[in-house]
Amino acid sequence: MKTITSFPRKIVENPDVGIAMGDGCVLSARIWLPADAEQDPVPAILEHLPYRKRDGTTARDCLTHPYFAGHGYASIRVDMRGNGDSEGLMEDEYTEQELADACAVIEWAARQPWCNGKVGMMGISWGGFNALQVAARQPEALKAIITLCSTDDRYADDIHYKGGLLLNENLGWGSTMLSYSSRSPDPAVVGDNWKAMWLERLENEPFLPAVWLRHQRRDAYWKRGSVGEDFSKIKAATLAIGGWGDAYKNAVARLVEGIGGPTKGIVGPWIHKYPHFAVPKPAIGFLQEALRWWDRWLKDKETGVEDDPAMRLYLMDSAPPRDWYEERAGRWIAEAQWPPPAIRARRFSLAGGGVLTEGEAALEPTPVASPQDCGMDGGEYCAIWLGPEMPGDQRADDAKSVCFDTRPLGASIDIVGAPVIRLTLSADKPVALVAVRLCDVHPDGASTRITYGVFNLCHRESHEFPKAIVPGEAMEVEFKLDDIAYQMPAGHRLRVAVSSAYWPMVWPSPQPVMLTLLAGHVDVPERPAGSGDEATFEEPEAARPWNTQTVRPSSNSRKVERDAATGAVTLAIVDDFGEIRDADHGLVNGGIARERWTIHPDDPLSARGVTHWTSTLSRDGWSLRTETFSAMRSDADTFHLTGRIEAYEGETLIFERDFKEEVPRDHI
Repeated sequence: MKTITSFPRKIVENPDVGIAMGDGCVLSARIWLPADAEQDPVPAILEHLPYRKRDGTTARDCLTHPYFAGHGYASIRVDMRGNGDSEGLMEDEYTEQELADACAVIEWAARQPWCNGKVGMMGISWGGFNALQVAARQPEALKAIITLCSTDDRYADDIHYKGGLLLNENLGWGSTMLSYSSRSPDPAVVGDNWKAMWLERLENEPFLPAVWLRHQRRDAYWKRGSVGEDFSKIKAATLAIGGWGDAYKNAVARLVEGIGGPTKGIVGPWIHKYPHFAVPKPAIGFLQEALRWWDRWLKDKETGVEDDPAMRLYLMDSAPPRDWYEERAGRWIAEAQWPPPAIRARRFSLAGGGVLTEGEAALEPTPVASPQDCGMDGGEYCAIWLGPEMPGDQRADDAKSVCFDTRPLGASIDIVGAPVIRLTLSADKPVALVAVRLCDVHPDGASTRITYGVFNLCHRESHEFPKAIVPGEAMEVEFKLDDIAYQMPAGHRLRVAVSSAYWPMVWPSPQPVMLTLLAGHVDVPERPAGSGDEATFEEPEAARPWNTQTVRPSSNSRKVERDAATGAVTLAIVDDFGEIRDADHGLVNGGIARERWTIHPDDPLSARGVTHWTSTLSRDGWSLRTETFSAMRSDADTFHLTGRIEAYEGETLIFERDFKEEVPRDHI
């Protein structure tokens, strides 16, 4: 990545600007803008997050926001209410208050003497979500958004549920937020009131895993904020970006197809990161692409973005399975319209003897009864921490599944889009799930997961109105696997692996289940073969990196532990983020995240998730630490959740609080 130090316009930075909301709550903003903006007003770009501008997202903020300012924009990074150095309290994600505050900041920015009255909004993950949701509210000044790694459907395509099943990321990310949002503001910014603000947050911190678990159906809670309910509400020009290694890859195609106004999509090989510094490589000149978008819709410059392809996608080459890739070989492909007419479904059917054959085929009744630890090589639901989080070799999980393989392919297949699986099957219990993986089996037997999907069979008719399975009754289910762009080479075999468990990605059914497959096929979206890049991007550029000093280095580990005495299997994850000191203002921040996911292969009710976060802040003899804990288990009828916050000033415990929640299982 090329560091840019000289820009067309000189930059000034205001590290803490108070923006008063209508109820008197003051939000803290960091603003970069051209030094002469009051003489020559510029558009504003807003990023509105709970992740702390002072120490949480500073590394990426330093790369991105000064770059925009140097090219003639006021770039505004706001701490959401109740987070970082902002006043108030946060109750949940994407609340009415959060969105109203964002609209108020947009209105405030448009009125400033340095602003020309036009505003853009951008963000990755949380910031990408609220950019879409704010756009659907149509604030007058908001003309364009860039949304990265986000979704239009909060129920089906976030960290809570997938295919009507409970994702364990619901506990994992809820635990992350318990740690993030319980941290103190910086006394150097808010003054002597820091401790009162901190204690107020601690007293009112929500236990979000339980909040989200109370809504196991696609009810009104999830529909609010799901912009896919009515795409026509989004009038702002929308650039949507995702990554094949990220959890939020599927929304890009739906946004491009569904939004009526100017909308373009880009999906690269990346995990949950901005694409100018994302991995796996190749990264792209995202900031240059963003400037083309902002310049067209906020400055009325002719930049040619309207003529860009509807979708630019990185078609990944086949690669041996690894739990981490620094780079993925492949090429960029482009589609002028989406969905593209040239992509056709190529049908492969499940047949006897574990055969996957082209066209239609008969299947004798085939039992599927996976051990509960099937899925241990599935990787993280949302790869983000730069550790060994990608799905590794699938052979161990394949052995716990029922697999159907093609013969070695005579020619390569460019898979572009979402494969669709259709199964006729029965289950011997009233609650059951099915997991399907599409894999690339190499000549040496290694198995790379191309894409996957999971489905709650109680949701076969509706995610809103589930109903119990009639044991032994044949059911037909159809669902999409995740979007992907992947070239299957000649000589490799395509595999469909079907299992009745997928731990620790999703919570298991309450009883061991035997599925019986009666028929099935997968429609693979095939794009005509090509060669060479059909789209190109500039090399990544960014502003000067964050000036820090390493106090403690970071590390990541992910280990599967098997207890020989009990037979229990545990996935143990430790992400140590180290500690770093801001060389400009001296604040030291650090953290360690620990997760343990345990299950016995024979007993779904043995499932247990446990998390423990440590977060630290210090400066010149002043030090704070929070220890946050979460745990979840279940019996046949109820989820049992516990949580705890401990807050320390120095080594003195100044606050402690426990959570205990019981939530009935609802067809999960």
